[in-house]
Amino acid sequence: MKKNRLFALLLAAVMLLSLLAGCGGKPGGDDSTKDPGPGGQDTQKPAASVELNVVTSYGGDDGNRKSYENAVKGYEDATGNKVQDASGTSNEEWKAKVLTDFETGTEPDVLFFFTSADAEPIIQAGKVVDVATIRAEYPDYGSNMRDSMLAVASDGKNYAIPSSGFWENMFVNTKVLSDCGVAVPGPDYTWDQFLADCQTIKDKGYTPIACSLFEVPHYWFEFCIMNNGTLASQLDIPASADDAVGKKWAAGLNDIKDLYERGFFPVNTLTATDAETVQLFGDGEAAFLIDGSWKVNYFVDNHGDTLSDYAISYVPAKGERTAGEAIGGISMGYFITKKAWDDPAKREAAVQFVKHMTSDDVMSTFVTTEVTALKNGASPAGLNALQQAAADANANITGVIGPVQDAVSPECKADLFANVQNVVTGAMTAEEAVASAIALN
Repeated sequence: MKKNRLFALLLAAVMLLSLLAGCGGKPGGDDSTKDPGPGGQDTQKPAASVELNVVTSYGGDDGNRKSYENAVKGYEDATGNKVQDASGTSNEEWKAKVLTDFETGTEPDVLFFFTSADAEPIIQAGKVVDVATIRAEYPDYGSNMRDSMLAVASDGKNYAIPSSGFWENMFVNTKVLSDCGVAVPGPDYTWDQFLADCQTIKDKGYTPIACSLFEVPHYWFEFCIMNNGTLASQLDIPASADDAVGKKWAAGLNDIKDLYERGFFPVNTLTATDAETVQLFGDGEAAFLIDGSWKVNYFVDNHGDTLSDYAISYVPAKGERTAGEAIGGISMGYFITKKAWDDPAKREAAVQFVKHMTSDDVMSTFVTTEVTALKNGASPAGLNALQQAAADANANITGVIGPVQDAVSPECKADLFANVQNVVTGAMTAEEAVASAIALN
C-alpha cells in the first residue's frame, strides 16, 4: 500500500514538472523573453537590440565629449540599441583614417564629419545617403532644421544634418550705449541708423567702432561687401575690378573708407593691434566690435566681472541684406552611410540616432554661442550673461555664409587687406585695390 502511494506521488511530481516545463518554467503562462533557439520564432519577443558603429570627432579631450557621451546614453536608454563608438580627435590624421575606412569597406553606420570638400570623396563614391532619399521614407528627418543651412555637395544635394558652427557678428558695449542714449541694435538694424548712432557716440566722447584696420580689416570687409550684394552672392570672386563682383568689392571698401573719414574708428586704427582695439572695447571706451564666436571666451576670461556690460547684436544692413544675415558656418554634420541604409536591421536605428543627436534638446547641450540650423534655435542652460546674449542673437539669425576671404588665395587676401589702409587714406582707389588683389588670385 505504501509502495502504491509512493508511486502515485512520484507520478504526480513527474507530471507537475512536465507541466511546468511546457509553460516555460513560469507558473501562469509563457515567458515571452525566452530565446526560442536557433531557427525558432517568437513573435512576442521585443525587437532585438541593434548595434550601431558610430564615428565622430568628439574624441580625446574635445570640449563636447561629455555632452556627446550623455547624448549617446540617452539614445541607448530610449531605444535599447547600442552604440559602438570609435570617435577620435579631429585632425588631419583622423580625417585620413575616416576616408581610408570608406575606401576599404570598413566605414561606420553613422559618421559625424566635415560637410565641406573633405566629404566629397565619400559622396562621389556613393558611400553616404542624401537627405532627400532618407526623407522619402522618414519625412520628419531633420525637419527641425532650416533647409537653407544644410551643406550642399558638388552634385547639388544635401547629405548631412548639421551640428553647430561659428559666427561673426557685432559685439556691443551696453554701458557705453546706455551712457550715449543709444538703444542696443536689433535684427532690423539699418546702416543709416548705425551711422547716426556712431555720430552720437562720437559726440559723447567715445570711439564708435573698435577695429584695427592694420591687423583685422577683414571682419568689416566681409559685411560691407554683403551690404552691397546678397548673402547668396557673398562667395562670388571677381574676375576683374570692372565686373559686377569687382564693383561690389570696391563699394564695400568705400563704405569702410566712409567710416574712417567720419572718424568712427580709433584714432590709431592704422597702427594699433587687434589686441589694443579689443581692449578699448573691453574697457568701455568703444561701443561696437565685429568679431567671432571665439571672442566670447576672451571676455569671459579677461572681463569676467563686467560681462553684463557686453552683448551680441547685429551688424547694420543696407540694400538687399538684412541684419539677421551673418558670416559664419556649420562645418560638420551627421551622415548616414549607404552600408547602414541598405541593412534592414540598421536603417531605422541610424535614422533614430541622427534625429536624437540633432534634436533641439540634445543640440542645446552642445551649444553655448555657436550657430545652429535649428528652426527654433538652441536653448542651452547655465550660460553666463554674454553667452546668453549670443544665444538670444543667434535665435534671430536668418542665414549664414562663409567668409569670402577663405575662397581666395593667400596672396590675394594678404594684398587686399594690406591695401585697406591705402584705400581709406586715399593713397589708392578701391578699384585699384581690387585689381591688385585679383591679379594674385
